[in-house]
Amino acid sequence: MRLYISADMEGVAGICGWQQVDARTPHPDYAIYRRYYTQEVASAIEGARAGGVTDVLVNDSHGPMRNLLLNELPSGVRVIFGARKPFSMVQGADAEFRGAFFIGYHGAAGTANAVLCHTYTPTVVYDVRINGVRCGEATLNAALLGHYGVPLLLVTGDRTTVTGVQGQMPWVRGAVVKESIGNFASDSMVPAAAQRAIRREAETAVAQAAAAKLFTFAPPIVLEVDFVTAAQAHLVATIPSFERTGSRSVRFTHDDYAEVFKAFVATWRLGGQA
Repeated sequence: MRLYISADMEGVAGICGWQQVDARTPHPDYAIYRRYYTQEVASAIEGARAGGVTDVLVNDSHGPMRNLLLNELPSGVRVIFGARKPFSMVQGADAEFRGAFFIGYHGAAGTANAVLCHTYTPTVVYDVRINGVRCGEATLNAALLGHYGVPLLLVTGDRTTVTGVQGQMPWVRGAVVKESIGNFASDSMVPAAAQRAIRREAETAVAQAAAAKLFTFAPPIVLEVDFVTAAQAHLVATIPSFERTGSRSVRFTHDDYAEVFKAFVATWRLGGQA
């Protein structure tokens, strides 16, 4: 069985501040928490292998997307490392995978009681909807997996994030490693306990993979993005096929979700230049 893992950092046990996850202007805490991040990913891989997975691809999906300590991951794993990938947090996913894990995920922009909540780029994206459904990163990314025929099997992070994903995808196993207290504090497991919980849930998720379903959006697929500033919407509206729908909002419609996803990536990359 081939397994795809998209790994983010904000949902890792103990993390509750931007300094802990900022690779660009690293605080001393970053070195500590990138190791815990790597260990949670390694625990998910170990659990998946115990459940029968034979082949694993990990996509480092946080920030500059070069955070994992590669020499501390289990042998035989392949890793997608680095940023500016066309499909960003879901780069490399295709129909060859039998299932996927989201490790260290966080809540959507504006979510109460979700540590460090945002949607892709907090200085650009205020809100995202697909066919009227409010979407965070987990929803957007799971839909691309579903487009390729790959079910999401496991999500880890704070309780708000995990239960939110399970509300949309009830078949998904969850490892809750912390309880968020607002957006900048948490009641967290210690790393060793979080890693044990993730390993256990990963093994169970693989064992129950046959019961998992695909998460998809039916065409026509309507993407709506609200930006932090009007200037960002103004610039993104210059992209062909985008329609400006409000001072801070744009709309894009297509029947192919992969094209919708690439269009979304273009919104926050270009919006960041406004």
